[in-house]
Amino acid sequence: MYENETGMQEFTEGLLTEEKSVRSQLAQHFPMIQTRRAVRSMIAARPELEAQFRTWEEKRQEEFLDFCSGVRGVKVVYDGFFKEIFNPETTPERLEQLLSLLLKKKVRVQTVLPNDTVRLGEESSLLYTDILVELEDGSLANVEIQKIGYRFPGERSACYSADHLLRQYKRVRGQKGKVFNYRSIKKVYTIVFFEKSTEEFQDFPDIYMHYFKQKSDSGLEINLLQEYLFIALDIFKQNMDNKSISTELEAWLSFLSFDDPERILELVKWDPKFEAMYFDVYEMCMNIERVVEMYSKELAELDRNTVRYMMDEMQDEINQKDELLEQKDEQLSQSMKKIAMYEQRLLQMERELQAQKKE
Repeated sequence: MYENETGMQEFTEGLLTEEKSVRSQLAQHFPMIQTRRAVRSMIAARPELEAQFRTWEEKRQEEFLDFCSGVRGVKVVYDGFFKEIFNPETTPERLEQLLSLLLKKKVRVQTVLPNDTVRLGEESSLLYTDILVELEDGSLANVEIQKIGYRFPGERSACYSADHLLRQYKRVRGQKGKVFNYRSIKKVYTIVFFEKSTEEFQDFPDIYMHYFKQKSDSGLEINLLQEYLFIALDIFKQNMDNKSISTELEAWLSFLSFDDPERILELVKWDPKFEAMYFDVYEMCMNIERVVEMYSKELAELDRNTVRYMMDEMQDEINQKDELLEQKDEQLSQSMKKIAMYEQRLLQMERELQAQKKE
C-alpha cells in the first residue's frame, strides 16, 4: 500500500515538473504569459470580474486560469479569438493561406461581407464562428466552425449555400444592370469545421476532410457554382495521436484543434507565423476584463447548445419510441384481424356441426 502511494506521489510530482518545464519553454517565446496567481489576483481585484468568475463551474474556472497562464492553450476556435486572429481586415494573409490550402488554389480575400443569412435563432448557439468573404475572383467563401455538428449537415449546408448564391445574384445583377449575364455569378464555397462531428463522419475514422461538388453521370461538365468542404477536427485529432506534424495543412488544422502546450511548441518551431498568432492570443489574455467577457459568452453559448443537443437527443428517443409503438400497434392490429378471422371460422364450423346434428 505504502509503495503504491509513494509511486503515485512520484508520478504526480513528475507530471508537475514536466508541466512547469513546458510552461517555462512557452514563457521563453511568450514572456507576457502570467502566473495563475497573478491572473487570479487581477480577477479578485475587480468585484464585477470576481462575481462573474464565481458563477462558473469549478472546472471552467480552472480551464480559464490554465489558458491564461500557459498551462494549456486557448481554444482558437472560440469566436472571439478566431475572429481576432483571422481578421480579414487586419491580417488577411492568415485566412488566405488557410483557404488556399483547403481549396487547393491560391486565393486572395477581397472584402468581408455581412453574413445576414436567414439563420434560425437557435442555430447561433451551435456555432463558434461564421465568416463570409469575397475572394479576388469574385467567388464567395463561407467559413463556419461548429461546436457540435448540426443534424442533417448536407441539407442545411445546401440551404445556406443557396442563400449566399441568391444574395450574390441579386447584388451583381443590381450592379451590372442591363449588361448582366449569368457568367458574372461566381462560385460559392461552403467550408465547415466540426469540433465534434456527426455520425455520418464517424463512419470514416481515417478521413477528416470531405469535398463535395456536383458532377454528371455522363462526363458532361457544367459549372454549377456550389462546392462544399467539411473538416472533422475531432477525427483529425484522433489521426494525429502520437504523430508529428509533417505538412502545412496538418500544421494549420493542429492550430485549430489542439490546446496542449506540447503541440503549441511544436507549431512554434514548425513555422514562425504560428508563433506570431499565438503571440496575439497571449497578448489578448493580458486584457483580463475582455477575456472574462469573451469566455463568459462562450460558456453561455455552450450551455444553450447543451440544452438544445439534449432536446434533440430526447426528441430522437421519443421518435424511436413512437415508431416502436406504431409497429406494435400494427402488429396488434394484424393479430386482432387474425383472431377475428379465426372466430368467424369457428362460428362457421359450429353452424355446420349444428346443421349436421339436425340432419
